[in-house]
Amino acid sequence: MMSWVAIAVLSLFLSFSLYKNYRLGMAILRMEDSIEECLDVIDQKYESVSEILKRPLFFDSLEVRKVISDIESVQRALHAVALSLTENIDEEQDGE
Repeated sequence: MMSWVAIAVLSLFLSFSLYKNYRLGMAILRMEDSIEECLDVIDQKYESVSEILKRPLFFDSLEVRKVISDIESVQRALHAVALSLTENIDEEQDGE
């Protein structure tokens, strides 16, 4: 009789654990998809900014230079974010 109670309690704990593991796994998969979409957007914007920065500057004022400098710093920041997000992914793919 005692063994049936133990089996029932353990089955209950197992069911709860499986449920929580499933929810956590699904949350991780949704986050991974979201990060991949963000990385795609960052990549597109990085290319767009790179094309803009390659163009010659025709208007030589302090404000325009400041804006160009800000765009370059944003470009470096986007690149740093993309590298930090993909750092672990690249290591996992190399290990396989």
